[in-house]
Amino acid sequence: MARTGRPREFDRQAALDAALTLFWKQGYEPTSLNQLKEIMGGISPTSFYAAFGSKEKLFEEVVELYRSTEGRVTDILFDDEISPRSAIERCLRQSAKMQTDPSHPLGCLIVSGASNCGSTGNRVVELLKSIRRKNHEAIKSQVRRAVAIGDLPNSTDIEGLTEMFSTFLVGISTAARDGANRANLDRSIDQIMALWGKR
Repeated sequence: MARTGRPREFDRQAALDAALTLFWKQGYEPTSLNQLKEIMGGISPTSFYAAFGSKEKLFEEVVELYRSTEGRVTDILFDDEISPRSAIERCLRQSAKMQTDPSHPLGCLIVSGASNCGSTGNRVVELLKSIRRKNHEAIKSQVRRAVAIGDLPNSTDIEGLTEMFSTFLVGISTAARDGANRANLDRSIDQIMALWGKR
């Protein structure tokens, strides 16, 4: 009689949630396989590789989980049903709220997750860079749309304005990790949004 495989001794989703928290807190490079296996329920190396393939593949799965949960705060940048100004402002405010929430690690996984990777983490670096680049292009699209509909003057420096908002969005992560609170970040957002349309 054929032997049936042993059932998994861990909850895969719970393990993935735990890995997300650890990667978010420490980043990809400093997080070791031993730390991951321990926080994911003390699973064996065999179970880990059978379930996730590798540390890199696990991280890619974690990034998708993050983007479908807390990371959805940037989705509004891709919404053309609201005004360009509202899309950018709501993204900044939602990001500030999420990234200062003490119920999970501070900051943004997409910004800090691969900030100190060596050459072995090149794929991880490129993965996160590509997501940030998409957000940057979405901001540019909203600024261009604002010019097209007359919300911003034709003389607007589209590249400069895009870089300003994109840099601010990325910078929220470092500010949150350094202790900036939501109220202070909201006041900063008041200031940056006051520049909308000014030259």
